[in-house]
Amino acid sequence: MMRRRGALVGVVVVAALLVGRAAFAGPPTDQLRTHIDRVVKTLEDSAVKGDDKALERRRQVRAIANDIFDWAETARRALARHWQKLTDGQREEFVKLFGDLLERAYISKIELYGGEKIQYAGESVDGDLASVRTKLITKQGTEVPIEYRMMRRGDRWLVYDVVIESVSLISNYRTQFNRIIQTSSYQELVRKMKTKQEEFQYEEAKQKRSTS
Repeated sequence: MMRRRGALVGVVVVAALLVGRAAFAGPPTDQLRTHIDRVVKTLEDSAVKGDDKALERRRQVRAIANDIFDWAETARRALARHWQKLTDGQREEFVKLFGDLLERAYISKIELYGGEKIQYAGESVDGDLASVRTKLITKQGTEVPIEYRMMRRGDRWLVYDVVIESVSLISNYRTQFNRIIQTSSYQELVRKMKTKQEEFQYEEAKQKRSTS
């Protein structure tokens, strides 16, 4: 089940990340629907299709993701009580590092997209928080429930969490982060994240050399 969920997360999380720069004020579902369409158009753009265009495709996706995902809110919730102990400098470092790793980990899976359909099942809004409930319909006809948790920032709704089959992205990371901090230290968590970042950068550099 966890492996299946991991395969699906590349499709559904990237949809959550890519709410565009020109998002308008209005119901969260309307914004999400409009920009998921933009995601699909990006993934199907012949100009960035193919292995040799992977880096450019991901660059375009990252540029949009950086402008919509509330990395600070995601990081704060993922660290939970440990967030309060950090200095402003440590918080800034963690937000940048965590955001970069999330992008690289999930946006690199956009190639998994293969024409799956998304149905919108309703939304709930409570002040500046909203939840948009959807279903991902696979080619085999399986329905995967997905909830997008969003927060109003000015005139836009920003995504800060995605819940796939009742499992929260933030909760998954919170469990991992807490275990490392409890058994070792916050510094060890940052060291592990930096090591993972370096691995991603190495793979991207290797891929760039192979396609140049």
